[in-house]
Amino acid sequence: MLKRFFDKLRSPSSQQDAPPRGAAPSVPKPSATPPPPSKPTTLEESQAYLAKVQEKINKLAEEFAAGIINRGQFQELYDHYRREQQTVKRWIEMDPKSEAWKELTTEGKSVVIRQQHTAKVMGYAIYENTSGMPLSTIGEFEVEPDLFVPMLSSYRTATQEIFGAGMSSTEIEGGRRLSFVPGEFTTLMALFSSDPAPKQMDSLEELHLLFERANRTLLSRERVNPDELVFPHSYFLGRMQ
Repeated sequence: MLKRFFDKLRSPSSQQDAPPRGAAPSVPKPSATPPPPSKPTTLEESQAYLAKVQEKINKLAEEFAAGIINRGQFQELYDHYRREQQTVKRWIEMDPKSEAWKELTTEGKSVVIRQQHTAKVMGYAIYENTSGMPLSTIGEFEVEPDLFVPMLSSYRTATQEIFGAGMSSTEIEGGRRLSFVPGEFTTLMALFSSDPAPKQMDSLEELHLLFERANRTLLSRERVNPDELVFPHSYFLGRMQ
């Protein structure tokens, strides 16, 4: 009985079951590399591009609703995107297998349009509320006093029919906009190159609040010396507020 047991241990089949000492365990062979994904057809590419442009149009509407862009930016960008859509669609109808439509797209031009129609700050004027006297002008505030002084007077008396309450903006010659921001001690007027977006007006109000907070002690005096005041406005000249 014992002899048969030891003979079984010495049999070749038993020796094959266990790997030899020091031998590395067998590693299964990797499966075959999956084939690369098929390249989209020209028609699929053009359809994907049209969908991308439509996403930009939808985002444009959201930006205007949120007050991030002004009317000029919205209109010019919308017209640009629609022209691009129509151009690609016409080319697909003529030759759906051709890649020539790619040469007709204007990727990146929307950035230029956005910048061209962004309202830039040209200059500021700050007036005392009590005396109506000017404290300072900053930048290129090229507006005739005969034009803005009556506006300022009406604004300060809160004429509801003209300006309404709080901040306001009105168009003047050359498509420029004159914006008014009331404060506790002073009124800020800002001259924009075009119609500012609501978010820009919010930033303008924050700027004026900062100006009055920094100069509160000096502005509280009976006589204010403009040379002693600090003006954080200069940073925004020529920029989007």
